[in-house]
Amino acid sequence: MTTTAPPLTLDDVRAAAARIEGVAHRTPVLRSRTLDALAGAEVHLKCENQQRVGAFKFRGAYHAASRLTPAQLARGIAAYSSGNHAQAVALAARELGSTAVIVMPEDAPPAKRAAAAGYGAEIVTYDRYREDRAAIAEALAAERGLALIPPYDHPHVVAGQGTAALELVEETGPLDAFIAPVGGGGLIAGCATAVKGLHPATRVVGVEPEAGDDTRRSLEAGRRVTVPVPRTIADGQAVATPGELTFAVNRRLLDGIVLVSDDEIRDAMRFAFERLKTVLEPSGATGLAALLNGRIDPLPRRIGVVLSGGNVDAARFAELCGTPR
Repeated sequence: MTTTAPPLTLDDVRAAAARIEGVAHRTPVLRSRTLDALAGAEVHLKCENQQRVGAFKFRGAYHAASRLTPAQLARGIAAYSSGNHAQAVALAARELGSTAVIVMPEDAPPAKRAAAAGYGAEIVTYDRYREDRAAIAEALAAERGLALIPPYDHPHVVAGQGTAALELVEETGPLDAFIAPVGGGGLIAGCATAVKGLHPATRVVGVEPEAGDDTRRSLEAGRRVTVPVPRTIADGQAVATPGELTFAVNRRLLDGIVLVSDDEIRDAMRFAFERLKTVLEPSGATGLAALLNGRIDPLPRRIGVVLSGGNVDAARFAELCGTPR
């Protein structure tokens, strides 16, 4: 009998951790008695909003870029992203003495676009509702001879993202459940690989916005499903189809997907700001929103949650959270 090796292993995540050590931040784990009381569980929050570029994306981007050859780095890097991966690739390229060209949607949050440009990236825009960002980036990379680092469907990117969970479990010990946002699936695929590799009994649950439940539908169908491009405040999770690699991992390792509404995301952002004294962007708050709204059932005793990013400017934060419902 023959067996197929998994596309990603715990050793891959550990190798990524060794490569990014001293470059990526080892982000803090936040505890709150108020949150524990509201959730009815012991909650450990992995603060990737305090990662370099303000999001977990730097882990995977730097890991992937660091594995390019000197010749590839000399020619430059291409990427496509709604914002956080754009900033991460731009900074990784700068750290490694390379250059970056980033394909970003025209309606990307201005703060994310400005940050990517501030790290030295060239920005190429597109219409996310009418154009294919991957096709644009692939054509650009081929034309200019650039190395393409996609936002999630890449083994080195996924392994890098998994280091967030590796750090969390190293600090907390075994968890009963682990929760993370799901967009293209790279974060939770890498994290599930780490968590299940260390403690197979831990439940791994992904969170999607109600308007963009492509991974939930795909898991139910047993194949990748495409939904209309989501219209949600969680711009980092506005993905129409799960990645091929990430879906293969998530189909094998995830214990479920739950959904949260935009209003619930706003409430979670407000709670994090007022009670936890931390700023989250919409996508960074979806795991917290799921916990606060009782989506994790049955409720485990010890829970880890990734706060995946905090890239939201003051005006946008006030627009989303200034007036309670």
